Amino acid sequence: MATEEEYFDLSGPSRLTSVDWKCESHQRCVAASLVQGVYILERDQQMNRQGPQALAPPWFEFFGFQLLHLLIDDDDSSIIGAIYEFRPSPSNCKHHSTQDAPKYVIAFRGTIPNLDTLLQDFKSNTRLTINRLHTGSRFETANQAIENMFNEVGYSNNIWLAGHSLGSAMAMLQGKNMVVKKGILPKAFLFNPPFFSAPIEGIFMNEKLKDGIRIANSFVTAGTTRFVKGKQERAQSEDQFAALSRWAPYLFVNKEDHICCEYVGYFENREKMEKIGARRIGRVATQNSIGSLLWSPIRREESAEPLHLLPSTNLNVTLSSSQNCIEAHKLQQWWWLDLHLESKLYQYL
Repeated sequence: MATEEEYFDLSGPSRLTSVDWKCESHQRCVAASLVQGVYILERDQQMNRQGPQALAPPWFEFFGFQLLHLLIDDDDSSIIGAIYEFRPSPSNCKHHSTQDAPKYVIAFRGTIPNLDTLLQDFKSNTRLTINRLHTGSRFETANQAIENMFNEVGYSNNIWLAGHSLGSAMAMLQGKNMVVKKGILPKAFLFNPPFFSAPIEGIFMNEKLKDGIRIANSFVTAGTTRFVKGKQERAQSEDQFAALSRWAPYLFVNKEDHICCEYVGYFENREKMEKIGARRIGRVATQNSIGSLLWSPIRREESAEPLHLLPSTNLNVTLSSSQNCIEAHKLQQWWWLDLHLESKLYQYL
């Protein structure tokens, strides 16, 4: 039985009948809809909804996109992502402009609480928590499909990445690879991206207490980094972090969502460290985490830096209140046209 959230006409941004591709609010709504399209593609597969019964197509066709390629997990045959091509029909062009639209959008879904997908979703989430998402079959599947796309259409910056929750982590990982290995700067829309750290932002209300905890943590992290990493390794980490600084993905965060809320403090703390004259310590702390530093000597060959360590971002925090933490983590909040956001660009210089 389909839920109301699966029907585009009932819960999607169907009021967005004319897209201005330069408008960040419109871009956000479209990107979130395309991610929802991946969720519904998998639900259509689970429910064997085909042809006219399929509910996924309106989520992308409404905005002039066609499904170019499905990203399928080899282990459970579930749909984890999709590559969309912007190819509007003549009738669609009457309602939506084509100027400044992305040529391709690569979107990833998050966890689906269903027996058909829960096991593999759980495995991917576990890999993410120990910084090994890049070792899973899902990453390889997505990476190969994207590489095949590049070989077919050529390298271009006119590509969007989008994802929600676990899917945003996958999109972030692919984005980092594109920047470092291809020199491509894809526009990325990452909704409720996981930040695996104590959610100080969501636990404590007192701002001075939060600042004190984060500043103390920065000094501990910087000291641990100096103890665990050699001079050459620290320099290499600095170079890699700086190489990513040109890329500023759009992060969409709800402060009431403990999974992603700590991104707020992560970037604010770097500025506060500069204000108290501890810029260098803040920079080192931004590039490392205590957990990964203690874990890396054990599984150095398989682990990578935590995905949440980002040099730059366009951070968007919703000012709208949620009923509970479950609502705060849902994707549909991000395609509301009247959503009130506090946006700030953080750049690593």
